[in-house]
Amino acid sequence: MKKIILILLVFLFPLFLIYAKDINQMTETEIKAELEASNKELLNKNYNEQTFRKKLNEISGRIKILGDEITQKEKEVVKGEDALKYQKNLLNERTRSYYKNINKNSKNLLNVLTSRNISESLRDFFYQKTVVDRDKDTIIKVVLYIKNLEETKLKLEEERNSLAFLQKEVDRQLSVVQGEISNLKQKITQLSARQQELIAAKLASVPIPRAAETSLGGCKSDIDVDPGFSPRFAFFSYGVPNKVGMNQYGAKGRAEEGQNFETILRAYYNFDEIKKADTNIQINVNGHGQYSLEEYAKRIYEVPETWSLEALKAQAIAARSYALAYTDEGKGSICDSESCQVFHDQPKTGAWDQAVRETEGLTMYKNGKPIKAWFSSTHGGVILSSSEIGWSGTDWTKHALDTRSGSSNSFADLQSNAYDKSSPWFYCDWGFRSQYNNTAWLKQEEVVDLVNAYILYELDNNTITHLSQVDKNLPDNWSFERVRQEIKNRGGNPINSINSIYVSWDNSGISGSINVDGRSFPAQKFKNLFNIRAPANIQIKPACYPDVNLNCGAYGLYNVEKR
Repeated sequence: MKKIILILLVFLFPLFLIYAKDINQMTETEIKAELEASNKELLNKNYNEQTFRKKLNEISGRIKILGDEITQKEKEVVKGEDALKYQKNLLNERTRSYYKNINKNSKNLLNVLTSRNISESLRDFFYQKTVVDRDKDTIIKVVLYIKNLEETKLKLEEERNSLAFLQKEVDRQLSVVQGEISNLKQKITQLSARQQELIAAKLASVPIPRAAETSLGGCKSDIDVDPGFSPRFAFFSYGVPNKVGMNQYGAKGRAEEGQNFETILRAYYNFDEIKKADTNIQINVNGHGQYSLEEYAKRIYEVPETWSLEALKAQAIAARSYALAYTDEGKGSICDSESCQVFHDQPKTGAWDQAVRETEGLTMYKNGKPIKAWFSSTHGGVILSSSEIGWSGTDWTKHALDTRSGSSNSFADLQSNAYDKSSPWFYCDWGFRSQYNNTAWLKQEEVVDLVNAYILYELDNNTITHLSQVDKNLPDNWSFERVRQEIKNRGGNPINSINSIYVSWDNSGISGSINVDGRSFPAQKFKNLFNIRAPANIQIKPACYPDVNLNCGAYGLYNVEKR
């Protein structure tokens, strides 16, 4: 057995010497050089956050690989230490054997010189010399093995300490970047709040007529109004938020073409049945007291009573369904404004009273519960499910085009065949400027700037903090020219004029992209940036309060006109 171990040591020893070499010094040197260079970038603020992080993560990965190599070598050292006791015993044994046999070899040399049988004496002499030489080689190898084992342990410790230092430097640089990013995000949040204040002011200055029966002017189309300059551009929104549930002007159009209330309601909602609810349920209206379900329905002011009776019936049923679902069949209360549905103390008379009486108690149910039958004045030919406008998904809302064919091939087709095309808010450019004939038309240089602002945003999202309305003269805001220069600074190409501009959609009822002279941008994000930077109170609907990534969950259909 000892002979076998000895043979293994003799043959495997050179392999151990090769394996126990230092870690790749060139690799460690390269890592140090890269860290030194990255530290200079960090100190000079001359780095792109994502690229810098990627570089440091790559360096960290290479350090880990080298650390894994050291761990493997340390395991080999442990194995070597386990064999060390036997090797020391072997060393003692071979040392004794060496001195013993070297003496025998000296005697054998005398025997050769004095022996009568020289052949036999020479054989004994050379055999004994071979044993001595083998012992000598074994002693040297074992001594070197022990020496190499100790040196390897020291080197591995040095290398691990060196890698720990390098990793510490990587962590330090990442920590600095993280701190700067955290500060930047805080700054962005603060400035974004200011931008959202400006959006709120825009929204407040142009009220949205969510109910068809309203005194709010909201918006008028400027399609044929001359602002006094040319070329001119305007962004037209289809309908008003939110396009979920019944389209009131759509119901009007359907009723005028002979559809009854159930056909109208099924066009806008998914429900199992229309059945009579318990009319004794009391609806508690905030600030007004309690009313029976039917007395409550008589006091709903959502649509003009001059409309066709079937449209009024559809509205009455939707109003009951909404109230019962909203209050959990009378257990809660409901508000009296467009935030819920418009309620007044004085009951309506005439055709509305007739519609309520002829549909007494009728309510839409799904899965045994009244549905929360949302509705709004004008959908712009589009019906969206609740999840498509940023609300929770519901199984009673649907996605569809509210046209005679149920589809549309173009904006022109939508405008001519939508059931709600008679609404004054069907196709409208929201906002106005008094100096341009109270219109929302924009000059070419203004639209060029809006496109350039989006180009800059795509190159560097952090610039969103500098892209507020130019006409507000904010100290941190960038001018038209500054935006153009910042694009160039980042290797981009700003535009200087617009020959062709159009919005595309995939018949889903949501704008997909806006295309400017062959360059395409996401229509919804562009809309949100437009609402941040466009002058005065000019906006594209639905306007919202986007985050720094220009997301807000409010999707809409809009078009751009050039004259």
